[in-house]
Parts: sequence; structure tokens; C-alpha cells
Amino acid sequence: MRLFRNSLTLSLVALIACVQPHDAPLDEEVLMAPPVEEDYRPVPETSGGETTSFEHPDSIGRSQVTVEEVLTRMTEEGPVEYSSRVHACRKMPYSTLGRVLEGFGVDLQDDGATSAGRLYRRGAQALGAPNYGARISESSDLTTASAAKLFDIMVQAAPDIIANVPSLERCELGGEPSAVFRDDGTCSRNGLSCLLGERATMAHVELCDDTVARADDPDEGRIIAVASMLAAAFTCE
Repeated sequence: MRLFRNSLTLSLVALIACVQPHDAPLDEEVLMAPPVEEDYRPVPETSGGETTSFEHPDSIGRSQVTVEEVLTRMTEEGPVEYSSRVHACRKMPYSTLGRVLEGFGVDLQDDGATSAGRLYRRGAQALGAPNYGARISESSDLTTASAAKLFDIMVQAAPDIIANVPSLERCELGGEPSAVFRDDGTCSRNGLSCLLGERATMAHVELCDDTVARADDPDEGRIIAVASMLAAAFTCE
């Protein structure tokens, strides 16, 4: 009896489906509508601006970059497995950072509460220094903590660096000393070149002058400008 009822139910369903009109015209908008890709997600913009973060190239996505452009980029930069290693920015080793600071005349043994030397010595863990006792090698990646600690150190070291650059032999040009700032307070291209370890561009000079001009106190502006330049140079920005 139960089997008969199930068969009757299936028969009624099939009969109702058969009497539905199949020759009814379909909506033209439905016919012309493109297929919907359920996995499609809009590619977010990664370009920066005057009020946002750093400028980055647009992401590789279906709506922004063509296959030919991706192929050209891979041909120029190499496979991802290669380019991610060659073009990556590694963290400056802890000992190298110490030598750089000493090269600018910063006293790493200074035990002042907010001195650059004390921040450097006590910030070894945040800076990814090796822990030989625990058999932990030095971190090669730049983390948020290490970047923040690096900038803190540069801010505290900036006054000493500004004062010491004119007396550094390696910062001389043609036997004449170079200073980070001229007598009128503007940024010197030769002084910035000594800070960065490469020939500074006019964009560096303009950014330095703009940083000083935006500060409420010119002396604080010069400190922030030098710290920003050094921190950016040591983090590949």
C-alpha cells in the first residue's frame, strides 16, 4: 500500500511538470545577461595617495592586469620563487645596526633613560637579535615590532647624528665638511647623501625640507626628518 502511494505521488509530480508550458518566450534581459561568476571578487586598489600610505603597484587581477602584462612582468622579474628572494628586503642585522650608529658617533653605552644606546641594547629581542643561549638564530624578517623599535632608536640618535656629521671624514666632499642642514636650516643634499650612503636626489631634499616646515618646532622637525630618512633607508622604503 505504501509503495502504491509513493508511485502515485511521483506520477502526479511528473504529470504536473509535463503540462507546464515550454514554449513561453523568455525575458530578453535574461537571454542577454552574461554568466555570473560566483567566485569573482573585485580587486582592491593598492595605489596610495597624498593622504594614504606608500604607493604600491596595482594588484594582479582579472579586471586590472592582462595576461600579456603578467607574462611581461614574470619575464622581467623572473619566477615568483626567484623574485621573492632576490627582490625581498631583509632586516638589517642587529650587529650591523650597532656599527652604523657608532659610525655616526652615537654612544651605544649611554645609559640615559631615553638614549639611543640604551634603546639599542635593551631592544635586542624586538630587533630580532640572535639568542645564542637558547640557540635561536637572528630573524631575517622585518616585523612591526622591529620597525617601530628601529624608528624609536633613530629619533633618539638623530640629534647626535646631526651634530656629528660635519666632523666625519667620510662625509667630506672635496676636503670640505658636509652638514645635514645648512646655516639657514634647509636640508643639504651632500649631508643627506652621507646619511643615506648613496647620492641623494632632489626628491629627498624636498621631502626633508617639507618635514621640517610642517613641524611646529623646527628643531623637532629636523630630528624627525633625519630619523625618517635613516629608518626608510634601513627598511628599503
